[in-house]
Amino acid sequence: MSLIEVSSELAYQVNEPTDFLFNVAVSKTNYQSIRDESVSVTPEVSYEMFQIGDEHNRLLRLKADPGSFTLAYQAVVNLMPELDNPPAIDEASYGELPSEVLVYLNPSRYCESDRLVRFAQQEFVKLEHGFSRVTAICNWIHTFLTYTPGTTDSRTSACDVLIQRTGVCRDYAHLAISLCRALCIPARYVAGYAVGLEPPDFHGFFEAYLGNRWYLFDATRMAPTNGLVRISTGRDAADASFATIIGAAIFQQMTVTAKELTHEIQDQPSQDEPAVSTV
Repeated sequence: MSLIEVSSELAYQVNEPTDFLFNVAVSKTNYQSIRDESVSVTPEVSYEMFQIGDEHNRLLRLKADPGSFTLAYQAVVNLMPELDNPPAIDEASYGELPSEVLVYLNPSRYCESDRLVRFAQQEFVKLEHGFSRVTAICNWIHTFLTYTPGTTDSRTSACDVLIQRTGVCRDYAHLAISLCRALCIPARYVAGYAVGLEPPDFHGFFEAYLGNRWYLFDATRMAPTNGLVRISTGRDAADASFATIIGAAIFQQMTVTAKELTHEIQDQPSQDEPAVSTV
């Protein structure tokens, strides 16, 4: 078990009464529990926190009046990942997949897996199936893409990233998800906090369904997989935005931290991913 302290602070200038839907609270799963949690809203307004779907996403909803507005979230999390033996983890055949994961084989807004089938087949179909093939996809992305902040935006899809060969964490995750789905491996996007991430920020990574469970992967290699704290899960980043705004508000500043309070996390990520399941 690892004990992780996470926090985020988001500041806005609100120009008219505005509705916010924040997606910054840590999920509660079998392998991730919250020891302590706090929410601070300045100026003070009432808010509602609720959980939606089967993915344990917890959203915070409120309405802010004109003026400066800040949301601060803090939590101490018990992270209890389950580690498996990578060579023993195979892919499940389509007929063996549970019905609830089938949606994660479909193309989605940022993950056009149907357009990448030929490329995925050419590059990865002959590789050994299972955990090692998903790791090979991550290794390929890490090798052939350049991590460059500011080169992509909310319109950038996996196909765009493959063509331009650059992007940020969400782009790496979208491409990996698309390639997995093109090979009939269910894959989904995860947004979260990440221990050791530099510079500190919200992080985008992904999960692939192998054998009979979900396993975490991070194609950026910027953080150890057993130091990833889940916020939300979805088909792609469109399901996991940290803030949805209905009204008129200007984003001004964001601070995100994730700090290990115990010492059980792998120090350096590598191309030899540990098999980590946290859901």
